[in-house]
Amino acid sequence: MTPYIAAAAIFFATGATAQSPATPPAPPQTQTTFVQVGRLLADPAAGRVERDKTLVIEGNRIVEVRDGFVGEGRIVDLRDSFVLPGLIDSHVHLTGEQNPNGRLEEVTQSNAEQAMIGARYARRTLMAGFTTVADLGGTNEAVFALRDAIRRGDVPGPRVIASGSSVSVHGGHGDINGYREDVMHLLSSESVCSGVDDCMRAVRTQVRAGADIIKITATGGVLSNTAAGLGQQFSDDELAAIIAAGHRMGRQVTAHAHGADGINSFLRAGGDSIEHGTYLDAESIRLMQRQGVYLVPTLMAGDYVARVAAGPDNFFTPAQTAKALQAGPLMLAMAGRAHDGGVRIAFGTDSGVSAHGDNAGEFALLVRAGLTPLEAIQSATVNAATHLKIEAEAGRIAPGRPADLIAVSGDPLSDVTELERVRFVMRDGVVYRAE
Repeated sequence: MTPYIAAAAIFFATGATAQSPATPPAPPQTQTTFVQVGRLLADPAAGRVERDKTLVIEGNRIVEVRDGFVGEGRIVDLRDSFVLPGLIDSHVHLTGEQNPNGRLEEVTQSNAEQAMIGARYARRTLMAGFTTVADLGGTNEAVFALRDAIRRGDVPGPRVIASGSSVSVHGGHGDINGYREDVMHLLSSESVCSGVDDCMRAVRTQVRAGADIIKITATGGVLSNTAAGLGQQFSDDELAAIIAAGHRMGRQVTAHAHGADGINSFLRAGGDSIEHGTYLDAESIRLMQRQGVYLVPTLMAGDYVARVAAGPDNFFTPAQTAKALQAGPLMLAMAGRAHDGGVRIAFGTDSGVSAHGDNAGEFALLVRAGLTPLEAIQSATVNAATHLKIEAEAGRIAPGRPADLIAVSGDPLSDVTELERVRFVMRDGVVYRAE
C-alpha cells in the first residue's frame, strides 16, 4: 500500500460520532501527518507557487510548513500535485436544486426532508473542493440543522455560514408566490416583512433563529414566480432599518440585488455586500469601491437560467422565463465592468440554481469576464474569507490554521478549469477525497 493510500485509508471520513455542537470533528491526535507537496500555492494573495514542501499537521491544524519532502509514519503523497487552500463558495442553497418538479417540492417536502437532501448536496460540494460555503436563503429549520450536523461531524460537508430565510418584502422575491392564497399563507416565512418596524423584527427573528449572516432581497429576482420586475422592492427606509438592525445584532448584511436602484439604495444605507449585481452602474461601482463592499457575481446562475429559459425543455413559469431571458445574458458583462472598475470580487455560484458539485465551473466564467486565473482563485480563497470575515480560519495554508486543502494534477494558474477536476480534499485534517 502506497503512503498516499495508507494515509487516505487511515483518515478518510466515513462517519463520526456525535459531539457537542461547538466541537467540530477532529482526526486522531496521537500522530502527526506529513503532507508532501510538489507545488504549493499557500497564500493566493501573494500568488507565489512554492515547490517541494511538506505540510505538518497535528489534529486538525497545520503546525509547520517545511522545505523538502520530510516525515515518517502518516504520509500523504502529493508530490505530483498542485496544492492550494480549500475553496470557498460565498453563495449556495444546499437544501435544494432547480428541477422541473421544483414548484411541487416546495409544498410536498418537509423541513426534515430538505435537511437530508442538503446533506447529500453538502457532501457533493465538499468533494468538489469547497471546504467552506455561505448558504444564503433556505428554510431556517432545515438549513440550521444541516449546518450544525456538519459542525458536529454527523454528516460530511463544508463549513457552513448560514443566513436561513431571507428577509424579504411581502409579495416580492423571497416570499411565496403563485400558489393558492391559503397555501401561500401557510408557507410564508416569519422573515417576510413590510414597514420599518416589521423589518427590524424580521432581522431580530432571524438572529434568534440562528442566522450567522443576514441575507435580504433588495430587489426582485429571476426565479420568484411573480411578474414584479428586477428593481428595488424595499423602501429606502426599510433597507436602512434592516441594515441597522443587523449591525446592532452583530451580523453582516448581504443583499440579493439585480436592479441598480436597489443596489445603490442598499449601498447608501451601509450594506455589506452585493449578490448578483446584474444592473450595477457607475454609481454602484463608486459606492462599492469607497465602502470596500464585495460583489458576489454568481455567473453560473445567470448562465444556467438563460440556457434553461431559451432551451427546448424550459420548465420555468412564464414570469420566471421572461426575467431569466432578460437578466441571465447580462451578468458576464456586469462582472467585467465591476472588475475593470476595481470592485472587490468574492466567488459565489448560487448553486442550487445550477447543480451542486459543479461549483468550480464559475472559475472559467470569471476568467471570461476578465479576471486572470490567479484573481479567480483569489476570489474563492483570500477574498471570500475576508468577505465572510473568516480570515483566521480559511483562505490560506499556514501554521495555526485549519488543515483545509485541495489538490489537482495540473496548474490552475495556466488553466483554471483544472479546478473542475479536484482529486484530493482535506477538511479539518480529515481526508474526504483521495484519487
